[in-house]
Amino acid sequence: MMTSVKISKASEQDDTSTNPPPAPNPAPIPNKKPPLTSLISPHDFHLAALSSFPPKTLAFVTSAATDSHTHRRNSTYYSHLHLRPRVLINVSAPVSLSTTILGQPVSSPIFAAPTSLGKTVHPLGEVEIAAACSFLDIAQVISTSASFSLSEILENPTDHAVFFQLYMDRHRPNSSALLRLIGQTPRIKGVWLTVDAPVMGKREADERVAIDSSTEQETLSPMSGTRHAKSDAKGGALGRIMGAYVDPSVSWDEGISFMRRHLPKGAPVVLKGIQTAADAIRAMEAGVEGIVISNHGGRSLDTSTPTILVLLELQRCCPEVFDRMEVFIDGGITRGTDVFKALCLGARAVGIGRGVLYGLNYGREGVKRYVEILQEELVTTMKMCGVRSLEECHPGLVNTREVDHLVPLPEEGRGGGHPWAKWRRGGSKL
Repeated sequence: MMTSVKISKASEQDDTSTNPPPAPNPAPIPNKKPPLTSLISPHDFHLAALSSFPPKTLAFVTSAATDSHTHRRNSTYYSHLHLRPRVLINVSAPVSLSTTILGQPVSSPIFAAPTSLGKTVHPLGEVEIAAACSFLDIAQVISTSASFSLSEILENPTDHAVFFQLYMDRHRPNSSALLRLIGQTPRIKGVWLTVDAPVMGKREADERVAIDSSTEQETLSPMSGTRHAKSDAKGGALGRIMGAYVDPSVSWDEGISFMRRHLPKGAPVVLKGIQTAADAIRAMEAGVEGIVISNHGGRSLDTSTPTILVLLELQRCCPEVFDRMEVFIDGGITRGTDVFKALCLGARAVGIGRGVLYGLNYGREGVKRYVEILQEELVTTMKMCGVRSLEECHPGLVNTREVDHLVPLPEEGRGGGHPWAKWRRGGSKL
């Protein structure tokens, strides 16, 4: 019988409910985008996207792997962590959110996570995201699959922290050249290697909507070397078609050393897509400067662990990693309370991916407003919990009992094994 600390059966049923897939090539949705000034919550931006994105853009941005369980649970599991506010603390002074990411000063622990093909959302895509990040002085991570080149994205002189996300190319000379370019671009302060997508996940909503002529013109990605995408016999998934260049052979033995060889000495390397304590330990032993707890927003492997549970796994199984490298997290963060919980549980900063694209629906002003809302909610949450600075965030402010039974014990987490199931190959001999 389920104990009181476990997630209720009703909440699990709500979590795993599925929406019917979109019909192939649906008629364009009438543009009913509300004015930016009317949006007061992150969810309002999502609703605005649902009513105003072109069908293919909507399918590409919102799709997740197969049944979308991980995508949903990334968000819903935050609601199973309960805040423990401390009272009668003077919180009248302004709260500063300033911190550093890999040594780079930023105004907030919220950063723009790497996202692909920004031009499918807005004609200026990542250029507008850069402008918003510059205004807010938050970090931006530029994707290999961005719609614009580095020089175009960084054309306007700004001093906000910029990092680059790398998909390793099957044709390694392409990655070598890209890493050399990054090394010659002083604005780029480190490279984040994506490790959770050796192949592209099956995103059925994206497959069902064909790539039309207007979308085809928006799928050029100069840094990845991909050209205009077209639907094929399998469907119209931009992620699958555009991601065909990604190298599935990257390994611990040579992937990190390849990056070190082609980057300037001392350039920070971050592994994006760590999902177990065992791999966090291996990343620490490999000497990387940081990791991102990420499952690609639920777009790669469905039923993989929600990222907030992985953060708890690291705390339980390998707390030493937090002292040896910076730990970031993304996936499912849609409220300031989510940001606060992640920070209290050890994350250095949190990444926002889809939310930035929902904001991009309104250009740079939309991205700014989306992040500002999260920051305002974070400050309110901090004051409500008696916290006056990021340094005062700590795990005691979060009750995790409702999900603790889902977090591996150290002996299984560190080894990556199962606590009792044994591997048996083959059948019985009759």
